[in-house]
Amino acid sequence: MTAARPPALPLRERKKLQTRDALVGTALAMFTEHGFDNVTLDELCEAVAVSKRTFFRTFASKEEVALAPLETMWTRFRDQVGELPLGQAPLLTVLQDGLLSALGHMSDEQWVTRVRLSQHLTERTPSIAAHGLRFCDATCAAVEAGLRRRLRVADTDPRPRLALDMVVSAFHAALRAWITTPTAGHTELGAHLRRVFAATAGAVTFSGA
Repeated sequence: MTAARPPALPLRERKKLQTRDALVGTALAMFTEHGFDNVTLDELCEAVAVSKRTFFRTFASKEEVALAPLETMWTRFRDQVGELPLGQAPLLTVLQDGLLSALGHMSDEQWVTRVRLSQHLTERTPSIAAHGLRFCDATCAAVEAGLRRRLRVADTDPRPRLALDMVVSAFHAALRAWITTPTAGHTELGAHLRRVFAATAGAVTFSGA
């Protein structure tokens, strides 16, 4: 039996996604070639043939468009908190599976290329790094709030946030290892992440011996 295709998006929504995709791809290329601070918003909008008003309907800043590839993954992770099978396995395991699922939806090679460009820009651009920290804080706060509502645990119980922080830290560790191999693709990033997840429990009791 053939699986039913998901309903097609309305034309207006498809055009929004096309504009967003064009902005991300063009911005990362221009920022990489000319330097983040040397590309004005006017120049970016002209290159994509959109107005600044359209840009600000899609992104809040140049920093946000520069970090769009990974922010898309984390936003998907945040939005699926309400569907995670809480109570059926340890929370850490559920969150790990949720992040792997979100990563699985980012499997095209264009996304991989853009993540690499975005990370290289972040390493040498303080304003992008600062935006990334703010986004991480806001996203973690939203995920934590969703977990607490569903688990019905007190705000003083540190366990939901500790589990979430371990998952976030594991992803960054995997990303750092993955980015050092220029030819590594999406599959390799997932493999790095699984290895780091597997090492998480041992890290709690690791003494260096």
